[in-house]
Amino acid sequence: MVEYEYQDLRFPRGSTRGATRQALTEHAEYGHWELARVRLYPDGTRRVTLRRKIIRPVRTM
Repeated sequence: MVEYEYQDLRFPRGSTRGATRQALTEHAEYGHWELARVRLYPDGTRRVTLRRKIIRPVRTM
């Protein structure tokens, strides 16, 4: 079974789409995160949930 770890990011109302995209691109490239969910709230705030696989080493004998 695959396990994931999650990270939440919040972007304020005034943040531009380009700045948000750039931040998400950096997390994806350098931290190996993938997009799990984006929520846009009525006040304009964006909450982004990122996830990445947890790789556990298997013990060999």
